[in-house]
Amino acid sequence: MGEAERGDAAPRLYVSYFCSNSHETRPAFAADVQAPETWDCPRCGLPANLDQDNPPPPPKTTPYKTHLAYVKERRSDKEAKAILAEALQMLQDRRARGEVIY
Repeated sequence: MGEAERGDAAPRLYVSYFCSNSHETRPAFAADVQAPETWDCPRCGLPANLDQDNPPPPPKTTPYKTHLAYVKERRSDKEAKAILAEALQMLQDRRARGEVIY
């Protein structure tokens, strides 16, 4: 069933969006709606806007942090040494009492 059998298509509005990788995207909208200010680029996934000379910057992503990196954020070297010394002392005390340590 072609367009001729269905009647005239609704009027369309094509809007150009530009991402920071210089991609242009032209999605179609109904002519009677307000086009959104931003759109996701289908080629690279970055945000795009209507200003070709000033596209939005890529979103800042935080790198993966290890458990140790989070611990180092919370503890100073002095605190870490004190905690380690306390744990070693407890281990030595348990061994001196003859407790089995797994």
